[in-house]
Amino acid sequence: MSARARRQRSWIGLLVPALVAFVVLIGLGTWQLQRKAWKEGLIATLNAQLAAPPAALPPRAAWPSLDQQKNEYRRVTLTVTFDNTKEALVFAAPSAFRPDVSSPGSWIFTPARLADGGIVMVNRGFVPESRQDPKTRPEGEIAGPLQIVGAMRWPDARHWFTPSDEPAHNLWFSRDPQSIAAAKGLGPVAPFYVEQESPAPPGGLPQPGKLVVELPDNHLQYALTWYGLAIVLVVSFGTWAFGSARQKSLDASVLPPRQGVSRSL
Repeated sequence: MSARARRQRSWIGLLVPALVAFVVLIGLGTWQLQRKAWKEGLIATLNAQLAAPPAALPPRAAWPSLDQQKNEYRRVTLTVTFDNTKEALVFAAPSAFRPDVSSPGSWIFTPARLADGGIVMVNRGFVPESRQDPKTRPEGEIAGPLQIVGAMRWPDARHWFTPSDEPAHNLWFSRDPQSIAAAKGLGPVAPFYVEQESPAPPGGLPQPGKLVVELPDNHLQYALTWYGLAIVLVVSFGTWAFGSARQKSLDASVLPPRQGVSRSL
């Protein structure tokens, strides 16, 4: 096979993979723009929910039918009596909603009994590693009824990389009120928990805080990256194809004319 034929075959053979790669890159860029629009809508919705004035906690009878999408991050007010003897430590992973918490430590999840007998798990806030033992913060172990303000949250989704909880050491790696309640022998509890934002307890620990929305929004950057790669692909392939065609023309201009073959041979 001549060099000219090999170049032509190579050009045609790479055209389809190049087109596929171009379509994929454009699709990824467009997907990131769609993600950007979704993320901006989510941030706007969360900011509106977290800025709304707190309402009364839904009644106990309504808990099983609550719609998570409509009620998550809904700010509520409730009067509770904490059962401090059954508080649980939940590993405090970095949170986009609590940027004020950055050091290693735990969330303090405490059963909160309501006047009607219902039990809601309350994330009372953050404690550093050195103050996980309640004996190091006795002034924060409030015994009497207390009115609190917080936001309704639903349990974390567990993934294959989520470490196993360690009830024997009073340590959880997922904010899951049902799992904590089962280990503590509490019986039925609300399907959600309340992220307490106020009031701060005497001594400041556990450290509650108002949720803020600081979700990363890098989708435009990602979209420009994918579109940029698509442009680079087009330019690179076009340059290579143009060079191949030009070389083909040069080859044709320097090759001697083919001699006819005598039929008598």
